[in-house]
Amino acid sequence: MSEPSLEKASVRRVREALADLGALHEVLALPTSARTAQEAADSLGVPLGAIVKSLVFTIAGRPVMALVAGDRQCVTEALPAALGLEGTVARADAAVVREATGFAIGGVAPVGHPTVLPLVIDASLGRFEAVWAAAGHPHCVFRTTLEELRRITPGVVAADISR
Repeated sequence: MSEPSLEKASVRRVREALADLGALHEVLALPTSARTAQEAADSLGVPLGAIVKSLVFTIAGRPVMALVAGDRQCVTEALPAALGLEGTVARADAAVVREATGFAIGGVAPVGHPTVLPLVIDASLGRFEAVWAAAGHPHCVFRTTLEELRRITPGVVAADISR
């Protein structure tokens, strides 16, 4: 019997996107929540930094995404330059996150969005052989790498977006 969370429409969307993009790993359903980076790290038994936080902001009202290592904080003032945009950065609220990504906070995946978002990837994720990203549900994740994230997303890698 399959895990109920793997059957959710949002998770199917991520699974289909990963397959279409030629990603190397399947979505896993965890027995415990991975809603936060710390919960995901604890569930997987990996360092906090190996968890990819999918953070949504707006720049001049336009939704953007930053993929940041779980043990680091996003340097929001660095986002416009990293993405080649201008304007004020603000944290997106839950409604904007869902509209821009198709996912609820706690399960926002870096792929499977309804439209292409400007996306920047934290270079510090390269410290790890494998990193884990949300897959559309608070109990679902997938294994990936910095290089694969660069390949399967429209993201640019930047070293100055986290500390």
